[in-house]
Amino acid sequence: MGSGDASERTAVGWAARDAGGHLSPYSYTLRNTGPEDVVVKVLYCGICHTDIHQAKNHLGMSRYPMVPGHEVVGEVSEVGVEVTKFTAGDIVGVGLIVGCCRQCHPCTSSNEQYCSKKIWSYNDVYTDGKPTQGGFSSAMVVDQKFVVRIPAGMSPEQAAPLLCAGVTVYSPLKRFGLATPGLHGGILGLGGVGHMGVMIAKAMGHHVTVISSSDKKRGEAMDHLAADGYLVSSDASAMAAVLG
Repeated sequence: MGSGDASERTAVGWAARDAGGHLSPYSYTLRNTGPEDVVVKVLYCGICHTDIHQAKNHLGMSRYPMVPGHEVVGEVSEVGVEVTKFTAGDIVGVGLIVGCCRQCHPCTSSNEQYCSKKIWSYNDVYTDGKPTQGGFSSAMVVDQKFVVRIPAGMSPEQAAPLLCAGVTVYSPLKRFGLATPGLHGGILGLGGVGHMGVMIAKAMGHHVTVISSSDKKRGEAMDHLAADGYLVSSDASAMAAVLG
């Protein structure tokens, strides 16, 4: 039971009802607050292209009605009696995963994203048999294990995309040895994730070269994002020169 009234409560979200993908207001019941649960009042939620794919059933496994959203930033409004990481009023984030088995090798090695029984923040079924709904809503109930603290001073609306696009690029940069500043790295493509990759790699202290299929994003990369270099992948001589 939660520290407050643990009775079921109603949330209001924007849901897709079919593969047309159009979102409309949808009221639904949140699950009861468990001992390790955090109730999050949603303040901001980013829009990832995966949300569009899921809403339109491009992956062939959508469940309707579906409230998308997995780049969630909100304020803790209630915590369960066994929650130790957060208190009411904390600004927190919720990403794509809200559950796992906690017993398999990926789970016990802090790689829950590889758990075969992981639970997605929406378009999935929680352990109580009810559908999960995402961050295009007024509130979420999430196990504290899958909630992260947003640092003080960080703009919550700017923090939201870090919970998907940011993690997508930060993880390989760290995992493959770019945690030490001063290295040379290439970012292939300058879409939404590529933009984030350049900014994070620069913040980590690296020499960053953007590799794109055309020259049209050179100004964006060099002037706006402060990349150190820009290559067009179809320019064989330029690519060869870099490779030495």
